[in-house]
This record gives sequence, C-alpha cells and structure tokens, in this order.
Amino acid sequence: MAPSKLKIIIISDGTGETATALSRAAMKQFSDKDVYFTRYKNVRTREQIDAIFTEAAIHHDMIVHTIVTPDLREYISDLARTKHVRALDMIGPALTAFSNYFEQEPKAEPGLLHAVNDEYFGRVAAMEFTLNHDDGRNPDSLHLADVILVGISRTSKTPLSLFLSMNGLKVVNVPLVQGTALPKNLFSVDQRKIIGLTIDPEALLEIRRNRLSRLGAQDHAGDYATQSKVMEELEWANNIFKENKRWPVFNVTDKALEEVAADILKLLNMRKNNIFKQKIVDDSGETE
Repeated sequence: MAPSKLKIIIISDGTGETATALSRAAMKQFSDKDVYFTRYKNVRTREQIDAIFTEAAIHHDMIVHTIVTPDLREYISDLARTKHVRALDMIGPALTAFSNYFEQEPKAEPGLLHAVNDEYFGRVAAMEFTLNHDDGRNPDSLHLADVILVGISRTSKTPLSLFLSMNGLKVVNVPLVQGTALPKNLFSVDQRKIIGLTIDPEALLEIRRNRLSRLGAQDHAGDYATQSKVMEELEWANNIFKENKRWPVFNVTDKALEEVAADILKLLNMRKNNIFKQKIVDDSGETE
C-alpha cells in the first residue's frame, strides 16, 4: 500500500535551491498530491549518497538531484537501478546538451551557482554600506570599511566610492574640511585602507565655478570658488597627505571615473594578500 504522504529527497553538491525550485514548480501540476521535501546540501562523496539511498529505498522516496560531477551522477544512476529507487537527474541532460553545443566539456565544479549568488549579494551589501557612509556619515564604523577615500570637496569621492562598491568593496569617504577635525578613529584603523584624492588647482576651480553656476549661487558662495581658497585648501590637504605617508594619493585631474577606479583597484589587487591585516605597533616600534 502506497504511503499517504510522499517524500521527495533533494540531493545537491551546492545549496539545492535549483532542484527545490524546479521540483516545487513541477508539483504545481500535481496539486492533489501530499508531498514534502527533504534537502541534502553539499553532497560530495559516495558515502553520503549511500546513506541517502538507503533511506530512500526503505521509504520508497523519490530522489531529485543536481550533481555536476560526472562520476557521482553515474554512481547515483547505478544505485537507483540496484536499489529500485526513482531518481531524476535535473542537471546532467542540460550539461550534456550545452557541452555538445559548445563543443566543450563542463567545469564540473560543485557550488558555482551559490558562489555567483554570494558575489551578487556581497556587491549589494557593499553598495548599501557605501551609501550609508557617504560624505563622512557614521564615522564610528570606519573599521568595517575595505577602503577609505579622503579628499577635499569636488575630488570625486562619492562617485568613486559608488563605483568601487559595485566591485564588492565597502567604501567610506571622508571629506577634508578646513576647521573641522578628522575622525579620531581614522588614524587607528589600518592605514593601508586609506587613499587620498587630490586634483590640480585649475581643474578644481573650474569644477567649483561650474557647480555654482548650475545652482545659480554665484553671488552667495563666499570664497568657495576663488583661486586663493582653492590653493589654500589643496595645500592644506597635501600637507595632511605628507604627514600620513602610508596613504597613497591619486590625482583625479582630467581622468575618467573608470580610469581612477581602475588605478585604485590595481593597487588593491597588488595588496590583496595583506591590505586588510591590521598591524599593531607598540611604543617601541615593534609589531605584535
């Protein structure tokens, strides 16, 4: 006598989300059936498969799998025949069809879809973090940033931050404003995270004047867009950069956003093995 409630076992070498979603979609065509699902994730060995098939054979369960490794798929097929268990391979036929079409063997690497999803959600999280830390906001969480951009007004801090965040980096940008103290914890985080941004005086003066013109605020801007103020701010900022020699400085003059971002990413890639490792230096100058 058939059991009143049927079970479908999902086997995956990743998260099993693909097989589960497809199985649930198919079950919409059999809405009168009382079925529940059991999912086994990260199945990578024959021993794991043996245990699952033993259970399925006892209870007459159906198995649905998305195993990309050819030898494990073949092993599942053999077990299904010998143990008389219904097994549906949801990924094998697709891999074979694509392989024939591309005239290329598949990678057969488990968990790649999950890795892609993790990368996507990582980028989203990085963008949210960056937006919440634009223009010096939330300075108490500077230590959580991957990159900290520092510069005076109109040195592309915000657009660069957003561009870098789309590459999965959590970015904080800190404005340099004369008369306003920098966050104290800026000097306690790993100094290799900090990148200075500068610009040539003539370019900055033109950018500021154009901005005031667009805003219709030429007559109410004080010395914001005067040559003397621009020179004063740049000299002050450059002195800060000189005092903090571990901060690399990028000049954004006449450079496309993508070009500056590429230069920064190149530097980060060169440092990727140690850029985020905090080194604590005691008073004697020794690292712990």
